[in-house]
Amino acid sequence: MKKEYIIPIFVPHLGCPNDCTFCNQKKISGQKKHVTGDEVKEIIEYYLSNFKEAERKVEVAFFGGSFTGIDTKIQEDLLSSANEYIKAGKVDSIRISTRPDYINQDILNLLRKYNVKTIELGVQSANDFVLNKCKRGHSFEDVKKASVLIRKNKFILGHQMMVGLPDSTQKDEIETAKKLIKLHPKMVRIYPVLVIKDTELAEDYLSGEYKPNTVEQAVETCAILLKMFNNKKIDVIRIGLQNTDEICNPENENSQVVSGPYHPAFRQLVESRIIYDEFSKKIKKMNNKVKVVKVLVNGNIINNFVGHKKENIKRIKELYNIDLVVERDDSVKGYKMRKVVV
Repeated sequence: MKKEYIIPIFVPHLGCPNDCTFCNQKKISGQKKHVTGDEVKEIIEYYLSNFKEAERKVEVAFFGGSFTGIDTKIQEDLLSSANEYIKAGKVDSIRISTRPDYINQDILNLLRKYNVKTIELGVQSANDFVLNKCKRGHSFEDVKKASVLIRKNKFILGHQMMVGLPDSTQKDEIETAKKLIKLHPKMVRIYPVLVIKDTELAEDYLSGEYKPNTVEQAVETCAILLKMFNNKKIDVIRIGLQNTDEICNPENENSQVVSGPYHPAFRQLVESRIIYDEFSKKIKKMNNKVKVVKVLVNGNIINNFVGHKKENIKRIKELYNIDLVVERDDSVKGYKMRKVVV
């Protein structure tokens, strides 16, 4: 199986027609200036020189901003630079992210010309009231139209949604997931809202108008959403913003995060919560005289089974007064309680 690599290229706020209340792309990406076609080549060359595997799949991904809202000449400059590497057999595909209201047939024809394969749409919410509150400048109807058109033109469709937007509830976010599932994306990203410096949301937070989710609240909601997408075999390729020098613990003096459910291992917390909820149901059904349970766990999930800093083990002990003895066994699919010591 070929090793898969992504070459990330950030184009912060290029082409974006407005400022969403939660957004400061230059802070989020750490990118302070706009990239050129020549710089795209430099970035690609740098990454290719550091890839070790000869047998590999490489994708160039343009992140940030709204790619298809950029001036057409700039789009073609960036895309043609990346496409040169596809023609040379050094890169396999191109991915872009954009707004749903910046998709039409002419735009898709241009993207196809340069071998773009995947298009991710910044959906954020299916609730138009929430979208308006955040000053997104588009409706969910735009999302539906763009998604249908993207799939009709044989591109791979991706969606990005957010958890904890102003006036958004867990019910809203579950409803968003349900509506996205009906649009058949191949992949989804889930972003809990972090309050970033120099945004309108930061002002609302400091004035007390906006209250961000706690880590616990965000984990609970994201666990529900992850299960929903998993059940429909939709790949959740990211949960939470990428940790960077800027996106890090708010207590760090260099952090651009003012508040919100930041955690360096957020996805692990979510995946561990799913396992914990399932496993605790089995523990509840056991004889209350049982004090020690031996669990055989596949190595692929053992970290999530144990939990971040052994959180799941500690929680089982506190709530049920049961000690878990966890052993790795790759012959087991998932995990299995094989031996119970009374």
